[in-house]
Amino acid sequence: MLISTTKRRVIYGETDKMGFLYYGNYPAYYEVGRTEALRELGTSYKHLEDTGIQMPVRNLQVEYLAPARYDEMLTIRTIIREMPGVRMHFEYEVENEAGFLLNRGSTDLVFTRVADNRPVRPPQWFLKLFLPYFGE
Repeated sequence: MLISTTKRRVIYGETDKMGFLYYGNYPAYYEVGRTEALRELGTSYKHLEDTGIQMPVRNLQVEYLAPARYDEMLTIRTIIREMPGVRMHFEYEVENEAGFLLNRGSTDLVFTRVADNRPVRPPQWFLKLFLPYFGE
């Protein structure tokens, strides 16, 4: 299992009239978590796209437990529990500065070729990045 942690502060423009992080912005926080998890592995979305592979979101689930507030520093924990195949599953937990769980969710992304949008298996170099976490 791979667990990646990143922090992000709630900015004013992301909040609603009540001063809460607007519910529709949580998927963007998930994307920050995914992006940073791939960077920690030693790659990036850009590198994948440069090699002709893209990863569109196929499924998104969000569970709201408590509101995040303006100016709070949030911790986004991104969890990968299984070796990627044609799809890649990510789980997320978002906590406030006090360590209180505010939100959790998941996304499924599919590896596709940029040229024709057809599903493909991830490249071998990409899968090798996960071997320290999942073995052969």
